[in-house]
Amino acid sequence: MHEETVYDALTNAHDDAGHWAFGTGFDDPLAGVDTTVPDGVDPADLGAYCLMLGDDALVLAQRLTQWITAAPELEEEVAIGNTGLDLLGQARLLLARAGSVGVLGRSRSRATESIPDEDALAYFRDADEFRSTGLVEAENGDFGQTMVRLFVASTVRLAVFARLRDSRDPVLAAIAAKGVHELAYHRDHAARWVLRLGDGTPESHRRAQAGVDAVWPHLADLFTATDVESRLAAGGVAVDPADVRAEVRDVLTTVLERATLRVPEWPADAPPRGRTGEHGPERTGLLEGLQGLAREHPAATW
Repeated sequence: MHEETVYDALTNAHDDAGHWAFGTGFDDPLAGVDTTVPDGVDPADLGAYCLMLGDDALVLAQRLTQWITAAPELEEEVAIGNTGLDLLGQARLLLARAGSVGVLGRSRSRATESIPDEDALAYFRDADEFRSTGLVEAENGDFGQTMVRLFVASTVRLAVFARLRDSRDPVLAAIAAKGVHELAYHRDHAARWVLRLGDGTPESHRRAQAGVDAVWPHLADLFTATDVESRLAAGGVAVDPADVRAEVRDVLTTVLERATLRVPEWPADAPPRGRTGEHGPERTGLLEGLQGLAREHPAATW
């Protein structure tokens, strides 16, 4: 019988098919989708690119969950949780796509061989195997900084996903087509908070400006393409991040100015360290929270 809800899935596991990230008994997220790699595309490149996009979503979702029970309003707590769930759904699809072309974390052991690819990639890779950016990995800061970071991250991601709808990879195109609607909401919601805080009381304005100043340096490496991105963009599969820079800059500038916030000087381009596996110390604590339980009980099922 088809399992329609998460609660059914958690209580009606079949053949011990446990999923750490998404509960037990869920179908393959790419079931029924043609996962054939397009002609002329290196599967390793495609997998690496899916990790970049998937890791950004997974890590930002984890950061947002840190606000649960701590948000300033109950309604906002629900909104933050829903945003995190949207990103987790995107992460699941993207990590599943990476797994479908053969990407595995080198930490994967015999004890985790039966764990679905998206769960193995989320929970059993080491820090240097993640390809997320410093923007999503950074500490939350206060609520104002969190909303500024969410506004910046969703603006960048929305611009990329809007273009990925035309990707030659049908899986990426389908993920992007669904994701743009979610990301448009994320961007709008965060932008409204930036406007409310920036053009609010002196204290909210001060905190919002401090959030902008803290987040802005993380823009430095967002628009520098890796070799993987350059090759896939040339083949019509990926998006060169430099191609979204002007759009992102216009959106960020417009909203910050309307919020009466000072727009910092645009940072100089820097190498994409996070995309190549270089991460700061904040990554360690983040992974401990994300992976701790799964690593403690790698063969467990819900």
